[in-house]
Amino acid sequence: MHRLRAREVALLAEESPATPKHNATVEIFDPGDSGFDHERLLELIADRIAFVPRYRQRLLQVPGRLANPVWVDDPDFDLGFHVRRSALPRPGTPDQLRELVSRIVSRPLDRTKPLWEMYLVEGLAGGRLALLSKAHQVLVDGVDTVDLGQVLLDASPTPKVLGADEWQPQRPPSGAGLVADAVVGTLTSPDLLSDTVHTTSDAVMRTADQWRRTARRTAAGLTGRRPRRTGAMLTAHSQQRKVVSVVTELAAYRRIREVHGGTVNDVILATIAGGLRGWLLTHDESLRGFREVRALVPVSVIDRELEATSLGSQIAAHFVDLPIAEPSPVVRLHQVSYSFQVHKETGRGVAANRLAGIAGFAPTTFHAIGSRVAAEQARRSFQLMVTNVPGPQSPLYAAGARMELTYPVPPLLPGQALAIGVTSYDGSVAYGITADGARVPDADVLGQCLTEALDELLDTVTGTRPRVPRGRRRSSKAAP
Repeated sequence: MHRLRAREVALLAEESPATPKHNATVEIFDPGDSGFDHERLLELIADRIAFVPRYRQRLLQVPGRLANPVWVDDPDFDLGFHVRRSALPRPGTPDQLRELVSRIVSRPLDRTKPLWEMYLVEGLAGGRLALLSKAHQVLVDGVDTVDLGQVLLDASPTPKVLGADEWQPQRPPSGAGLVADAVVGTLTSPDLLSDTVHTTSDAVMRTADQWRRTARRTAAGLTGRRPRRTGAMLTAHSQQRKVVSVVTELAAYRRIREVHGGTVNDVILATIAGGLRGWLLTHDESLRGFREVRALVPVSVIDRELEATSLGSQIAAHFVDLPIAEPSPVVRLHQVSYSFQVHKETGRGVAANRLAGIAGFAPTTFHAIGSRVAAEQARRSFQLMVTNVPGPQSPLYAAGARMELTYPVPPLLPGQALAIGVTSYDGSVAYGITADGARVPDADVLGQCLTEALDELLDTVTGTRPRVPRGRRRSSKAAP
């Protein structure tokens, strides 16, 4: 049995119908002549799931909560329950796909089952297929478990047949066995005792926070005071999500970097700063006194004091003040670059090409770890989570079907109306924006503003626009 750590129990405790704690990814495939369909997907997962054994385990509570929950084999595991088939009315449009994705990611996962789901969506224009993956934040930690999507993709159209294992679930421990194990572990393991105490103290702090929020609302009602205005970036959550995607060309960012300096990551964050500026200006939000958006950007580092992932890297929180009040796109870029300069000079940073060269499609795992890091910092004062992960720049395949595009769908942190994930893959840079659907109904406008912010940066590179591959727009295209 593997026992959850205190920070993972905290993630479970903070989950509610309005704040589901799962990461999601959308991948678009061209099946070609591969015959890739729901049945082939089931066969592929059955062939590879042994590499991620936790995907066949569920959580089990210890009676009396004497210790943190444990992972146990699910005796009723049914791959067909987790890998589902869906369809759009042909020919499915990008807007229809995003609407479907929004509905699916709005729903929390079933805690009585292994904490993941996949949906193969048929009916997209051109015969393409979409694969939507959901995995709970406690499932993928990068140490014991990587994301299932990382082991499904191959670098060649010819898949490697590894052979399904003869898995038989172990019998779950009895309640008495769980109690006995918890008592013995508490007496013999200082780490287990510390984790249990930490979990209890966290629960007390969360209860106190809830009481304070209730008291503030009550006092405001009795005194007639209005609650503090939080603006478009902060909100109480509804149970609705709205997913927006934007796909741009990696060549554009590289050209801007060549002329103005910095890194591709700097250009991406400057684009986000410009997009937020344009979006907020479409609201009644005045930028007077609101000069920057504080963003948490998880970064890969080399640090012996941090827990290493099985991918050979560690993830740390890095805070960036995005200069949304600055009208000049070039000045915004330089300000973002400067904010990362100290991090670069420490020598702890991990180069993008090193991350992109990791075996398998690691961005799905890195996005999951990044969202966990951000969730652990939720009590800090910031307004936006941005996860940005470089992926391989050559095509990948699932059972012979070529993956054309992928974008992340990050979870919302408590009180935050937006989250942004970015993945680069095979010459593209794709943004996945998650918004609270009831509080931010115009999230698609933010997607348009991101495109305009990138074009604004390209306009500063006079006469040096990058060559665009055939069939693609100058800087961006609508994402399926």
